[in-house]
Amino acid sequence: MSAVENMRKIPRQHRAQASVDVVLEAAAQLLEASGEANFNTNAVAERAGVSIGTLYRYFPDKQAILRALAERERQAHLAVVRDGAPGLARDRAMIRAFVQAFAGRERARRIATSALLASADPVALAEGFADVEAGITDAEGRPLTRVQAFVLSRAIHGALRAAVLEGVDFLQSREFEDELVRLGRAYLRS
Repeated sequence: MSAVENMRKIPRQHRAQASVDVVLEAAAQLLEASGEANFNTNAVAERAGVSIGTLYRYFPDKQAILRALAERERQAHLAVVRDGAPGLARDRAMIRAFVQAFAGRERARRIATSALLASADPVALAEGFADVEAGITDAEGRPLTRVQAFVLSRAIHGALRAAVLEGVDFLQSREFEDELVRLGRAYLRS
């Protein structure tokens, strides 16, 4: 499901986008502080300092907020995939961007990710891998086949997704990041 499908109205002006950003930030804060049990549109609107009408102008329900929150982080990750990160190898930059998503708010991340996965079209989610897979080469500089790119991207993403959904305590660790980089590089050398 795209970000557009999550929303009733697409913010076109800076002020409207700022309202959406405030709502999403409030949602992340609430999820992190209280979990899903106390998460509802009234609580989000109150935390964001916006009227419930403003919230409903953009989000039809709390699930749409969760999906938009996950989508916002996915888009931030895709920006790193596309643009890279200064001083980091491309593979490490992509892994680090994913590991550091949601600014360390692991409870919010787990809930939003679960909501996105529960409602998203698997084909649409898979299309997001195209940017990640584009331009990957093996240790000899040869482009990966479609199958090789699939296996590599899904292996790393599978470990990342499992770490998020299982709530492992090492998700933010350098050791986990290093192991994922090592996994990818070992595959590319073979």
